[in-house]
Amino acid sequence: METGFAAFGMLCLLYYFFLGWYSKKLNSTFAWFWILLGGANLGLSVLVRFTTDWFDKVLLFVLGICWVIFFLAEILILCEMVVVPQKKLKYIVILGAQIRGRRITDSLKRRLDKGLFYLQENPQTICIVSGGREKGEEISEAEAMAEYLQSCGVAKERIRMEDCSTTTWENLEFCCSFVDDVKKDKVGIVTNNFHIYRSMKIARAIGYRNVFALPATTNPVVFLNYMVREFFALFVMISDIRKHV
Repeated sequence: METGFAAFGMLCLLYYFFLGWYSKKLNSTFAWFWILLGGANLGLSVLVRFTTDWFDKVLLFVLGICWVIFFLAEILILCEMVVVPQKKLKYIVILGAQIRGRRITDSLKRRLDKGLFYLQENPQTICIVSGGREKGEEISEAEAMAEYLQSCGVAKERIRMEDCSTTTWENLEFCCSFVDDVKKDKVGIVTNNFHIYRSMKIARAIGYRNVFALPATTNPVVFLNYMVREFFALFVMISDIRKHV
């Protein structure tokens, strides 16, 4: 058990440094978690040297329960990624993600490219781009998204901009005003695959009834990082839903 904790702790730390090397910064989104998890496991590897058998059994039982909950949640997230896109939706909502200045980041580009492909295949569909302006952003995410889609040939008349939101809940809530009838109209949600499960849950909680998933890809290097982060984000989602019920 001591060796297992130590090995897992080292893997977590190695992944943290790999993320830092890849992103060229040590404070990338949620990267701190891997230092925390790695340090905790290295600490446990030392602790179990001095504990009794009953303590080790209790520790394994508690950790086992935590791992079961984690994997069940991850399975739910993964299942939402495997969908056949619904054709001829009246609207698609492309959820915003961070931009740097005016520059589209990789995660957001993947969302936009997914939406662009759908718009090309379904010329009657209206696109709603959603995202406000946050720190480090020269323009709103929605404006940057609209500019990108127009540069790729999407007519301005097909794009609606929601540029006030700062969270996924606000993205979807504020977009309601651009949809004729959220209970009847078919609406597709475009976001990265790790984020699609939570987005669909929030959309239904807000009142969307004919809502369909359009998951975009995620950079394989950061996929694990975002999948773990999404597990914790589910608890925030549950809290938000309870507040609005």
